[in-house]
Amino acid sequence: MKRHKLVGEDVELVLKENVLAVLSSKTLSILSSAIHNGGCTKTNTIINTQVTDDYGDRRLHDDPELFIIESSKKLGGFDDFVGMVTYASVKDFSLVSKIDGDLAVSVIATAGCTHAESSGEEIETREILGTINIIVIIDGNPTKSCLASTLITATEAKTAALRDLDLRSRYSGDEATGTITDALVAAKTGRGLSIVYGGPASKLGKLIGFCTRKAVKDAATTAKVGGFSPSRSIIKRLTERHLSMERLAVETSKIKGISIDHLQLEKLLKSKPIFTTFLLAAAKLDDDIKKGLMPKEFGNVNLLSSQFSELFAASNITNVSKIINQIDEVKLPPFTKHVLIRFLRNNNSNENNENFK
Repeated sequence: MKRHKLVGEDVELVLKENVLAVLSSKTLSILSSAIHNGGCTKTNTIINTQVTDDYGDRRLHDDPELFIIESSKKLGGFDDFVGMVTYASVKDFSLVSKIDGDLAVSVIATAGCTHAESSGEEIETREILGTINIIVIIDGNPTKSCLASTLITATEAKTAALRDLDLRSRYSGDEATGTITDALVAAKTGRGLSIVYGGPASKLGKLIGFCTRKAVKDAATTAKVGGFSPSRSIIKRLTERHLSMERLAVETSKIKGISIDHLQLEKLLKSKPIFTTFLLAAAKLDDDIKKGLMPKEFGNVNLLSSQFSELFAASNITNVSKIINQIDEVKLPPFTKHVLIRFLRNNNSNENNENFK
């Protein structure tokens, strides 16, 4: 069993097999969205359990609390505890603590981001294989309303961490705000004077925001399975936007003079880093179009995206009038479409090779 010291007297984090637990010798006041004993409660124990490979998704969904209770017995069993569940490896947890004068915060996060989503979008799934679970330990005495406010602050920090990584929704390709099964626990030791404010600009909120943002980002980055490196390839980042190599190859091959499969396209993109910077910039501009954020003074988006594509190549596409109708048939976001078509036609005709050396 591995042990880690947390803020507060006699509060520690322990890890044993598939169970990650906060144990306190003194009772903690808790507000949480945990599936087992969630809501407002008092306890000495908070548990985050990882679903084992042999347990199965169906059994878990039939009775998740049974799995949590059975898993807790690996630490000796408890009469009363707050419990969460995840498919993410609890061994890949991240722990971040920070102290400001007489106030201290520890945040523990596990992050499985394979089912990331953007709240408010249409979601259809029968699988639940990724979860971000966060435990916030406050060595202080926030009021009940303040403790509720810390849940909001921690959630904002979680989303900020995902945006730091440009993590995308599995379902739409939009910027992710979380996963479909996230849980959050905020616990206080009750030490000291009452704290009224827990928003992002408050003393407590700044501690929680910093620790949560870093803990979630570290957990999502370092996860051995399903981790998201900040420096992951352009191929992966485009795929996360629902712009897979297969889709890009099929659509651009509708243009006369372009014939390429997804493996050839992937190899080509990897060999042309200057071009891929334009392609990533184009994808980001397409994000703004999707959100309705393009300034109206930019005028016609199709014309603008075509002009934008000319920036990375000194020459124009020859016989452009002959492929206008073909361009309209390519079902890709406009900036990505024009940049990719221009690049592939220029590459095929061996024009402006100096631009890509």
